[in-house]
Amino acid sequence: MLKQRADFLAANSGRRAATAGFVLLVRDRKDGDSAKRVGFTVTKKIGNAVVRNRMKRRFRALAREILPARGFDGSDHVMIGRSSGIERDFGLLREDLTRALQRVAP
Repeated sequence: MLKQRADFLAANSGRRAATAGFVLLVRDRKDGDSAKRVGFTVTKKIGNAVVRNRMKRRFRALAREILPARGFDGSDHVMIGRSSGIERDFGLLREDLTRALQRVAP
């Protein structure tokens, strides 16, 4: 899990794919570690704390389900929430993440 601001800023220089519910950033760390790290960002523009936390819970569920099989080894994955992702169907979010991972594949 990404926690430090520097990791999020570094991921911003990686590949990106925008979907209706979120923006996916993927950056190869090139440090020899094969771990797949993930981080989530939802700004205050999206809504109050309840809405932001619900969105992050949905992102964590997506990451647990999809990233172990389709994520990239040795990379940081960052999901940035968009306002249209608040009430988006979970199945559609799942398809969005799968499609976004295919678009940013090296």
